[in-house]
Amino acid sequence: MSVLISILITFLVVVLILWLVQRLPIGGQARQIAQIIVIIIGIVALLKYLAVF
Repeated sequence: MSVLISILITFLVVVLILWLVQRLPIGGQARQIAQIIVIIIGIVALLKYLAVF
């Protein structure tokens, strides 16, 4: 059960950070790079919780 809660919290944090990146006053390409980095970090964190790494 704690793994499920950890996955949910990680997902919510990633969504929140993606929303905050959208609000930043930066250029389009820099925003896309920031979003990709956040998504990759989120995927790695989720895979860690699922004991893939």
